[in-house]
Amino acid sequence: MQSTAEPHNATLVEKTPLETYVPPAKPSLIGLSRSELADCLGEIGVAPAQRKMRVQQLWHWIYFRGARNFDEMTSISKTIRTELSERFTVDRPEVVAEQISNDGTRKWLLRLPSGDNVEKAHEVECVYIPETDRGTLCVSSQVGCTLNCAFCHTGTQRLVRNLTAGEIVGQVMVARDRLNDWADRENGTRLVTNIVMMGMGEPLYNFDAVRDALLIVGDNEGIGISRRRITLSTSGVVPNIVRAGDEIGVMLAISLHAVRDELRNELVPLNRKYPIAELLQACRDYPGASNARRITFEYVMLKGVNDSLDDAKLLVKLLKGIPAKINLIPFNPWPGTAYECSDWDQIEKFSEYIFNAGYSSPVRTPRGRDILAACGQLKSETEKLSARERQALRAMAMTD
Repeated sequence: MQSTAEPHNATLVEKTPLETYVPPAKPSLIGLSRSELADCLGEIGVAPAQRKMRVQQLWHWIYFRGARNFDEMTSISKTIRTELSERFTVDRPEVVAEQISNDGTRKWLLRLPSGDNVEKAHEVECVYIPETDRGTLCVSSQVGCTLNCAFCHTGTQRLVRNLTAGEIVGQVMVARDRLNDWADRENGTRLVTNIVMMGMGEPLYNFDAVRDALLIVGDNEGIGISRRRITLSTSGVVPNIVRAGDEIGVMLAISLHAVRDELRNELVPLNRKYPIAELLQACRDYPGASNARRITFEYVMLKGVNDSLDDAKLLVKLLKGIPAKINLIPFNPWPGTAYECSDWDQIEKFSEYIFNAGYSSPVRTPRGRDILAACGQLKSETEKLSARERQALRAMAMTD
């Protein structure tokens, strides 16, 4: 899928992926819409009159039951299953490594083949965060990132390519595979209840694939995660914010992190193109925003940088009239960073001021710090590994 970004501008941020997706000889059906599945059935000779029924069967087996091969799809004729297996797969991304934090957070390193060339395979990270009342899956949208945010470990990677809709949906399916979270769970409750597009990459610079994937994830006859439990986080790609509300209809989160353009230009370089005033106007125009569907503003707490009470006061002023809540994120350190997390008493003072002004201001509990799975820490650590080391990691994952 091609990026929707503007042409490369070296003085701002790198926006052009280095590569485009090359499909394998036998493409996966994961990530295809109903109409695309119907086209695939047409390719193997299924009559038009039968396609609607067969599509519903495929949809059920792929997205509701999580079938990993066509042989499992017993309600479909053996002839069609054989023909499908000759042309297609239902493969997901491959788990290269799994890390489990002391707090139960899981991080998966997922391998994304590029065509049939294993040497050109890339990886992304996906994180599962279990909580008492929910289980949140943090999903990636790109290999690397285009934004170069100063405080973010992921932003130190180059942007390699956009993920396809299938690779995005595939992360959700991998999580359900690993957690035994499909329809045949004995107690019927789900472990993955919420999706956040807050992993590697800027979702709104891969708009079409993200849209197509989230529409599948939110489909009630398949994966079935409510759109109110899906949050798309953006650093402020203004032209696509309102479009996301119209075409996807999920919850919106804004990576704000600063209340003055001068500082945000440094922390979030995208601000040089879409400054705070334009970004907040797009939020005011976001379809469906209301007190029941508030926009989340993410604000990382950096010691001596953006954590003063003056910053808190200006934040409240800027958000006036926007149905909003503010998530305060204690900075999660990573190797080589120049930033420090704000002192806890300063975070509490900042939060108290915002709360007293009428906004919800929860302080996000850091999760998965010990495995570099916390907010802003994701990065494909296998970038520098040798082929032998990659193979060893994959072997370890397969034995888990």
